[in-house]
Amino acid sequence: YQMYPKNTTMVYSNLTARGSRIEGTKDVVFFGLQYFLKKYLIEEFDKGFFKKPKADVLAEYQRIIKNTIGDLPNYDHIAKLHDLQYLPVEIKALNEGTLVPLRVPMLTIKNTLPEFYWVTNFLESLMSAILWQPITSATVARKYKLLFNKVLQETIGDTTFADFMGHDFSFRGMAGLESAIISGMGHLTSFKGTDTIPAILALEQYYNADVEKELVGCSVNASEHSIVSSGTAIHGEFESFRSLIQDVFPKGILSLVSDTFDLWKVLTEYMPQLKSIIEARDGKIVIRPDSGDPADIICGLNTNSRVGLNYYDKIVKSKPNEAKGVVELLWDTFGGSIVNGYKVLSPCCGAIYGDSITIERAKDISWRLMKKGFAPIICFGIGSYTYQYVTRDTHQMAVKCTAIENNGKLVEVFKDPITDNGMKKSLKGLLKVFKHNGTIQ
Repeated sequence: YQMYPKNTTMVYSNLTARGSRIEGTKDVVFFGLQYFLKKYLIEEFDKGFFKKPKADVLAEYQRIIKNTIGDLPNYDHIAKLHDLQYLPVEIKALNEGTLVPLRVPMLTIKNTLPEFYWVTNFLESLMSAILWQPITSATVARKYKLLFNKVLQETIGDTTFADFMGHDFSFRGMAGLESAIISGMGHLTSFKGTDTIPAILALEQYYNADVEKELVGCSVNASEHSIVSSGTAIHGEFESFRSLIQDVFPKGILSLVSDTFDLWKVLTEYMPQLKSIIEARDGKIVIRPDSGDPADIICGLNTNSRVGLNYYDKIVKSKPNEAKGVVELLWDTFGGSIVNGYKVLSPCCGAIYGDSITIERAKDISWRLMKKGFAPIICFGIGSYTYQYVTRDTHQMAVKCTAIENNGKLVEVFKDPITDNGMKKSLKGLLKVFKHNGTIQ
């Protein structure tokens, strides 16, 4: 704080996505601010700073600074902030959910009291750390949603099911509980399906959602490998499937992980044997493969452009089930209907794939199903392979100062590194975001 020019009384900064590493991305979904404000600038600062004895706060602050950076002449700035009992900052922001073009600020932040000019960028790392992930996940979720809307519109002409085609499978692969929560909330800006239950609770706590009054997020009963392998060890795999379908969950949607041993046996032997039970149920049985090449497993090998006809003929003879894939094998057993020339699986069955799904793979699977004559009405488990394979630099998110007040005068500040390609060149001065012909600029 001592490094700012003498007589500085205001520091003004902004949060902007300066670019994107995801091809074709021109904007981001602004989301997560309300969580950041309530949880950190209010709850955490109250609990960890303002409501603690000042002597304890100063002692801890001095202990860390002295032993990591070097002692300061005094710690009056921290003492005065504690005496104030609130954070003297003003944040202006676009509405959450706004689609913001790259290089357009999402929010600005400045101090409201002259002696606390240093507080603005004191909050930079915290703000950046908490906001980049929900913004990134909401943006990526939207790209999935646009894809699903497109393929459903092109086939059956109804996009209703798109809300449930992307299901959040990421919890166990995220970098901790909070990462799962803030990413999971971002996912739910586009979809309804999630297995990240803490994200639903956070939306209730910080966004005034209410699961008793609205569909915030939902999941289904679903088996996992420990269930199938345990049941198989006790009374055999077929009986394990039958029991789950008929005895444990005789109605409703039931997702069955099906590759614990032999996926093709489940589809070509167990499902036909259980057909009458499944068709008589009030609900849907969803087959979930969890290994292998996602597109080949779901679509079969015959729609793969890499496979020539001669090679395909050999595959059909040696591996007919692999050649058909999950969706066609379900059609062989349960049938369905024809909508706009596309096959739609019977409402008693469906499929979900959630291992290593990406937007590119979801696009490939959808296209290959369509080429094969099927409407791509399946679910994709979107996991940490999507939501954890990103960083702050996926959309080049940064908090940068663009103005200060010094000796009573507003001074525009900016950075423009000669060694950079122009991406890091910052805005300058006080910033205004406006709409021109309906477009945010």
